[in-house]
Amino acid sequence: MIWNEKAECMSENDKEALQLERLQMAVKRAYESVPYYKKRFDELGVKPEDIKTLKDIEKLPFTTKDDLRDAYPFGMFAVPRKEIVEVHTSSGTTGKPTVSGYTRGDLEIWGEVMARGLCMFGVTDDDIIQNTHGYGLFTGGFGVHYGAQKMGATVIPISTGQTKRQIEIMQDFGTSVMIFTPSYGLYLAEEIEEEGIDTKTIGLKAIGFGAEMWTEEMRQEIQKRFKAPAYNIYGLTEVIGPGVGLECSERDGLHISEDHFYPEIIDSDTHDVLPDGEKGELVLTTLTREGTPLIRFRTKDVTKLTRGKCGCGRTLVKMDRVTGRTDDMMKIRGVSVFPSQIEKALLRIDEVEPHYQIIVTRPHLMDEVEVQVEASESLFSDEIKELVGIREKIEDYIHSEIGLRVKVTLVEPKTLPRSEGKAVRVIDKREL
Repeated sequence: MIWNEKAECMSENDKEALQLERLQMAVKRAYESVPYYKKRFDELGVKPEDIKTLKDIEKLPFTTKDDLRDAYPFGMFAVPRKEIVEVHTSSGTTGKPTVSGYTRGDLEIWGEVMARGLCMFGVTDDDIIQNTHGYGLFTGGFGVHYGAQKMGATVIPISTGQTKRQIEIMQDFGTSVMIFTPSYGLYLAEEIEEEGIDTKTIGLKAIGFGAEMWTEEMRQEIQKRFKAPAYNIYGLTEVIGPGVGLECSERDGLHISEDHFYPEIIDSDTHDVLPDGEKGELVLTTLTREGTPLIRFRTKDVTKLTRGKCGCGRTLVKMDRVTGRTDDMMKIRGVSVFPSQIEKALLRIDEVEPHYQIIVTRPHLMDEVEVQVEASESLFSDEIKELVGIREKIEDYIHSEIGLRVKVTLVEPKTLPRSEGKAVRVIDKREL
């Protein structure tokens, strides 16, 4: 089943004509209504009327998270604040968060693109969707919620945690579709098994997951445990939230709703636009957003694009699942973690040196983090109980800072590698 056949199966010519028309309108709206864009366009000597072809988008400036943070809180709004009916923000783990404002029209678009994705999963208005994504300023919960309501499915807004309750609800309410992060899905499966419940008796027909990077092996494990197919969801707060790209029955890439989001792949260093099939950084332009239009937003996500008619019948471009980021943010068990957060926690401890290394592994299916930090000379000569006390103190501080438990290893002074240039703080051994 296809939710919106006209939009999802249009010819390349029709799609490009619609994209150009909407791009011209989006650029005009941004230039006339958002001071940031007027300033940037004027600096480059570009006017909205210069956009005569889709390729002309390359004349326009990029937008970064830093630009959005500088405009905090409402500087990127293109409509009067009273027309914004909902706001969401990024986690704000480094400085101010980015703010995304939604008009009623934006919420309609959000529901539309997520409804398309749920249809790709085989969801119908007869399904019961248990949504474990968080509700609040995070966009995950609401995106799925609006999509489910748009298509007429029953949504259970249970949000995150409450694992015992999650299992009870799954059984009692007859949940047919689960939405979770891959790592939470695994935890949920382990709890179900501990309770002696056969997931086959729950009878899931589909699983939607996103919000963190994952391997194909992770998908296979989730499918094996829940005895249901799992589909990838992609989105980001700045652009709209979940719903930018979703997997169809082919499960070999995520269809981007190109009538609402214009994708490009660039070389992060040269900023050159790369051809289809080449891996690089995903850049997205919103074609229909009213509240916070974004021009050439650099997502920092590494992927590639492929075109052509899909086996499912759709003609929307596909993006590969994201395999990494161009910046130093790490996704650990679905949580965004920056090395600077760990450093902040370490610097609160007098007994350790400011030399550390973060080692991320996935020994089984769950991410594990070890923080190696050099003890001071005086501490290293202390009794073992003192070392243990400091180690536990550091673990508590890091947990308080990032919300995750990590393993801390105290090493001898001057044993971690030094660098004259940028220090290599993170060693990611996961095969993503």
